[in-house]
Amino acid sequence: MKIVYLDCFSGIAGDMTLAALVDAGADKDYVEQELAKLPVDPFTLRWSRVTKRGVSALKLDVLLDEENPPKHHRHYKDIAEMIVRAGFSEKATALALSIFEKIAIAEAKIHDVPVERVHFHEVGAIDSIVDVIGVALALDSLEADKIISSPVPLGSGSIRIDHGVYPVPAPATLEMMKGIPVAESRLRMELTTPTGAGIIAGAATGFLISLPSMTVDSIGYGAGTRDLADQPNVLRVVIGHTEPYLDKWHSQHELHHIEHVHEHAHHHHHHGETHHEHVHHHSDAHAHVHHHDADHEHHHHGEHAHSHSHSHVHDHHEAGSDGHEAPPHLHGDETAEESACDTKH
Repeated sequence: MKIVYLDCFSGIAGDMTLAALVDAGADKDYVEQELAKLPVDPFTLRWSRVTKRGVSALKLDVLLDEENPPKHHRHYKDIAEMIVRAGFSEKATALALSIFEKIAIAEAKIHDVPVERVHFHEVGAIDSIVDVIGVALALDSLEADKIISSPVPLGSGSIRIDHGVYPVPAPATLEMMKGIPVAESRLRMELTTPTGAGIIAGAATGFLISLPSMTVDSIGYGAGTRDLADQPNVLRVVIGHTEPYLDKWHSQHELHHIEHVHEHAHHHHHHGETHHEHVHHHSDAHAHVHHHDADHEHHHHGEHAHSHSHSHVHDHHEAGSDGHEAPPHLHGDETAEESACDTKH
């Protein structure tokens, strides 16, 4: 089983996720070829290698045609129909629709409009469309069976969008985080964008505070746009797998350990037998020397004293559990936005 773990220690955004997946081994050519099927305004993907606080990461930029900038909006219904008609694989289509549905439902609730009428400002929509569908295609190329995320830091402070100054996390982002573990962050900036929240809400199938049990195959880092003061602004993706042979390895390891212990004990036992030759001299006991020297002074009517000395020796030598002669026993006392205007993280 192929596992993709999203380590969101600096938050998550759409471009960071796609870059990290490609850096971890997703098929970049496949992603670009499939994205070319979309009937949207011209765009290009620029991939570059950057360093964020000492960590080398892949950076993705979606470049639009400056001479022909987008001028209209796209509604969620239009985007969903476009995804279905593009002819992507069944898995990529389902993932892309799931992510956009989470975003649209959250936006519809925040702005009190029907889901079908949720609109994406075109500049933000191109980025979101490319990021979301690109992530779905990348996960498809990786043949991911399970997508697991760490708890997600959202950030704090405020952000300016088309509707004005909004708190961080943006209302739509926070809406999508319902039922999802979030992580504390003292940074006063947006760490998780609406698109990033949509990816987590629509694609993640589980959440773990640390890496899941798996064999690690590859690791990728996707860079955000900004630089953070005390930590790398990257998303880390860890790809691994669990296979039957892993359980088999554990079983064989345990069997080998048991056999080793058994062999050692068997050898030790025979050594003990050879040395002691199982000497058993029954004299009615177990090599126990019992000396019961007791002076029982019975004063009968205050006059007669009876002294009694009793001892019996048992000369049976018995091997202990480790093959050595057991020592004599002395009987007695023992002592735990807004997707419509997705600010780049």
